[in-house]
Amino acid sequence: MPLIEVNGVNLFYQEKGTGKETIIFSHGLLWSHKMFQAQIDFFSQNYRVIAYDHRGQGQSEVKGPFDMETVAEDAAALIQKFCKEPIHFAGLSMGGFVGMRLASRYPELLKSLILLETSANAEPVENLPKYKTLNGVVKWLGVIPPVAKKVMHIMFAESWLTNPSNKLAIKHWKNELSSNKKSITGPVEGVIYRKGVEDELSKITCPTLIIVGDEDVATKPEKAKYIQMGIAGAKLHVLTGAGHSSCIEKPDEVNRLILDWLTKSN
Repeated sequence: MPLIEVNGVNLFYQEKGTGKETIIFSHGLLWSHKMFQAQIDFFSQNYRVIAYDHRGQGQSEVKGPFDMETVAEDAAALIQKFCKEPIHFAGLSMGGFVGMRLASRYPELLKSLILLETSANAEPVENLPKYKTLNGVVKWLGVIPPVAKKVMHIMFAESWLTNPSNKLAIKHWKNELSSNKKSITGPVEGVIYRKGVEDELSKITCPTLIIVGDEDVATKPEKAKYIQMGIAGAKLHVLTGAGHSSCIEKPDEVNRLILDWLTKSN
């Protein structure tokens, strides 16, 4: 099992492709590098691709602290160990929280930034009771079916969930959610109690692409627009029929958008 020790923790990673430039994919909360498999397979044809699991998630070591500042330091150390040249960093939701911190604090590490379904703000206060309740249940019982069902409606667009052609995919990703151990509550707390990075957006100078699903209920499209307005020259694309996991729901469209953007702006 490929592991790399960074910042005092062992992180699982997948590496594929031998291109001159590197893209690193950083996943969302409750998932793992697996959510980017369609992107890994596609971009590894022309790029070196690395996708890793955050501490306490996927196949990485469960070791606190799980706050976003520490998780961002993990990513910075990973890049420094793996890469001699600046990289393209693609982060979804939690991965986007990491990406914005990296681009602001370690500009020398990034050639470009790709943000999917994410926010520069702290978690909205109105969301906290719901997320704290779900996390409390997981702490005692694990990701039981009623919890997984509720979370699926946070993670995916209703139009995607109700499309009969997605039946097998829905079952697969629900099983992935359910495979989380009780220890996932640590990373969840790190996300829901994160600090906002609104004041850091103006420090991001690398080319930035922002993608958001028009049905995203976790980080709504206006959150993406806010990021675009804060980062000079940032480009925003809204995907129809996607929710909080566009790389899974609309993989071909996401791949095309990223490839077109990388080709034109880098």
